[in-house]
Amino acid sequence: MGEEQFCGKKRLKNVLPVRLIVVSFAVVILVGAVLLTLPVTSRSGIPTAFIDALFTATSATCVTGLVVFDTWTHWNLLGQIIIILLIQIGGLGVVTFTTGFSMLVRRKIGLRDLQLASENTSGDTINIKHLIKIILFFTFFCELTGAALLALRFVPQFGARGVWVAIFTAISAYCNAGFDILGFLMKDGNLIPYVSDPLVCLTVGGLIVIGGLGFVVISDIYSSQIQTRFHRHKAIHLNFHSTLVLMMTAILIVSGTVLFLICENDNTLLGMDFGTKLNASLFQSISARTAGFCTVDIAKEHDFTKIITVILMFIGASPAGTGGGIKTTTFIVLLATVASVMRGNEETTIFKRRVDKFTVYRALAIFSTAAMVILITTGIILTANPHVNGIDALFESTSGFGTVGLSAGVTPTLSWISKLAVTFTMFIGRVGPVSLGLALTLHRGHHCSGFVLPEGKIIVG
Repeated sequence: MGEEQFCGKKRLKNVLPVRLIVVSFAVVILVGAVLLTLPVTSRSGIPTAFIDALFTATSATCVTGLVVFDTWTHWNLLGQIIIILLIQIGGLGVVTFTTGFSMLVRRKIGLRDLQLASENTSGDTINIKHLIKIILFFTFFCELTGAALLALRFVPQFGARGVWVAIFTAISAYCNAGFDILGFLMKDGNLIPYVSDPLVCLTVGGLIVIGGLGFVVISDIYSSQIQTRFHRHKAIHLNFHSTLVLMMTAILIVSGTVLFLICENDNTLLGMDFGTKLNASLFQSISARTAGFCTVDIAKEHDFTKIITVILMFIGASPAGTGGGIKTTTFIVLLATVASVMRGNEETTIFKRRVDKFTVYRALAIFSTAAMVILITTGIILTANPHVNGIDALFESTSGFGTVGLSAGVTPTLSWISKLAVTFTMFIGRVGPVSLGLALTLHRGHHCSGFVLPEGKIIVG
């Protein structure tokens, strides 16, 4: 028995960190799906079909927000608790969550745990302990603060029930999940009843942005700007990665707000005063990239607005955050690469900084794989659901890959094969296409052999 345990531990040690992360997400999803099929989790007391439970569990764990049922109407309190736990675990990352609490309980962490946490947070093993502590503290602080602010609106409206609504909404917002339990106000209405409420929209929007920035950026802001001031030292500059993330996030939010305001002024924003229009446009710009909350009816948007939203969903949040998409930094690297090629430069440069070729290749791989997955999923939806038009199918598949959760109202009408395709797309979007590919193909010991391969001449363009 001792020998079998030793062999089992040895096999586990030989598993690549990226593979273990992918498997851990899959296990959490399957456990969640099984729990959600139980009759005790639904309001009707009737078992939920496994494909619908699997879709919901994947959407929650991958912090997407696409739903086949209105969360309040279909799931009872137990079902909602299971969903919010899946969102919390998925938002933090399974490995980050378990490693963090292991540190808090044991005050000791092994090299293996450091490697896993580093892979999961895009950090490095040197500062990963510090990063994990910041992740856990900052996450719970933001969620509690957000819940307290939302309770100022929901408790006076709903009484004791408002406390649970505030907590659920805050966690869902920070984790960029997009799930809501406001179906008792307006079925499938999400935050539409609060389109003119700055307290709700700005609180939820702020949580979305903070969660989507990425834990590495949060750690850098804390270390360089906040911690230094506590010790009465001069604040130091943010690192290059954090600067790019903050700059790109601001550009996307502002440009998305302006475009939505212009495109939907005579449509979904019709009849609102300018302040409400601006509030709605800002919220949709923020939510479109990462979260999936909405304050307007997405199905009624102009097709051009949906295309803009598809672009924002495709770009998504930032690395090591709670959102999906190809990531803001990937988008920047791709733009810089195109600009460098057009100028005739051999190296990709951003603000007079050279980007190494591996980063460029990785960005191209992420973009290409993401586009391929979205197009395949779109094709499946169009083939299996003739009633869905092309833009709505593309919107649905991009929302799934970007783990956004916005929908033009077609999710509940999808066939089982389309639900399965979107489920897999959400999973790929959360773990990352490159990470999934590495988890499926890499083996220990298969490294570069040292041989120099002959160069192959290919003409492109």
